[in-house]
Amino acid sequence: MRITLTSAEIRELLDAPPLELPTYVSPLLNLANRFAAGTRPKVVGQMSELIQQFGGRSLEDWAAWYQEEHPEAIAEAVRRIRDKLSEFRLVIDNITAEMIELWVKDLVLVKTFIGLKFQEAILKKVAEAMRLDYALASPEQEARGIDGLVGEHEVSIKPSSWKDQVVKRENLPGVLIYYRKTDNGLEIEFEPEHFRAS
Repeated sequence: MRITLTSAEIRELLDAPPLELPTYVSPLLNLANRFAAGTRPKVVGQMSELIQQFGGRSLEDWAAWYQEEHPEAIAEAVRRIRDKLSEFRLVIDNITAEMIELWVKDLVLVKTFIGLKFQEAILKKVAEAMRLDYALASPEQEARGIDGLVGEHEVSIKPSSWKDQVVKRENLPGVLIYYRKTDNGLEIEFEPEHFRAS
């Protein structure tokens, strides 16, 4: 049996009142908090540990216990978020139509292109590291699961989550190159000796 609980049902089951804010307030506060780091552990404490230390059962008990243990935390989080919102106001008032157009073009044109064509960047980087040429796969090679060539070696480029999936890995032709998306771009992993073998 599988049962689904919605966020609203969880709140109701735990006697937590729903948060009712005007439109756009909650996403703006979330964004400001992300930049302000207002609810990070160094400000409000490590919640996963604190909830384990808490001995009560109700929301009211938790609120009283937490505020006794961390009497300044909520006020500090509010101050940080409020300060960040003040910075947002200054920025928002200075956003021009040209800035919006540049942003939209970057998202629609540049980031879409990069997101869909990043395999070529991986091929170039690996080829550069191995001091070899690279080429994109032909339609026939693509049909066989090949993404390109580094030197004379056919390669398949896959997310790093494929490394643990032996069945999928055994069915892939060519040298395997794995990638993992990071906050700053991509982390690429491959075995250099596979490109040295003839």
